[in-house]
Amino acid sequence: MRIRVAAAVVSGAVVLSALALPVAAQASERAGASAKLSSFASKTVRPNDSLGNTKFSQAVINGGKDIVLGTTGTKSVTVTYTATDQNGVALTEAFLWQGTDSSTTAGITGGLGTDDNPSCTETATQGVYHCKAVFNIHPATDMKDNGAAGTWKLFLGAWDLYANASYNDDVATAAIKKSSTLSADATPEPVKKGKTITVTGKLARANWSTGKYAGYASQPAKLQFRKKGSSTYTTLKTVKTSSTGVLKTTTKATVDGYYRYVFAGTATTAASTAPGDFVDVR
Repeated sequence: MRIRVAAAVVSGAVVLSALALPVAAQASERAGASAKLSSFASKTVRPNDSLGNTKFSQAVINGGKDIVLGTTGTKSVTVTYTATDQNGVALTEAFLWQGTDSSTTAGITGGLGTDDNPSCTETATQGVYHCKAVFNIHPATDMKDNGAAGTWKLFLGAWDLYANASYNDDVATAAIKKSSTLSADATPEPVKKGKTITVTGKLARANWSTGKYAGYASQPAKLQFRKKGSSTYTTLKTVKTSSTGVLKTTTKATVDGYYRYVFAGTATTAASTAPGDFVDVR
């Protein structure tokens, strides 16, 4: 089952809709996302809300790392969690959603579902299940008009063996960030000792709407230098990008070595480091 939850077409029951059907009906309806956008609409679901006897814990999204997306390809993100219910667990569902309130259209800015239902295995402890869900995220389609970079929440739902539904709409959080690129070019090469060199570069990040990378404006980047034969870079200064993401500064050349820019990242954009550019000092 895969549900792309667009805030423009679904209500707060969005994330809950997969749990709306009886267990027997789930198998035949997995391919039809629209069939799941119905029930639970009368439920009041607020941030960090939960319902039912199934409890969810130990959720880890993408191994605890940020989810970084470029403009093409597919990013497979694994989510692991524990579901506990003394009445057993027949089925679980997982969604990543973004927003402030899962009960209103205005409160949801984006959502992602899984291609298949999560797999759960009962442990040696009765009623305790270890589960895994895989999200295959396609930035070119999933992120183009659906959600934004920043913090996303994990919604988990379950049916027990008696067809009782449970859910929690804020089990864990993860950052989905835009990939970034960074370059550095030091000139002239070679250069006389003590002379000034100019180090230019550009910081760009993925634009999911256009499918291209665009300059990232007004961002700080560190200019660093590594002496030939050394493995350690030293920060020389911090430079801000222009309105088009361009970096440019000058420094004195004293010995052979490598110059690079380093971007620490933001809440919406992943960090990046430019390859070192070698300058021969004569």
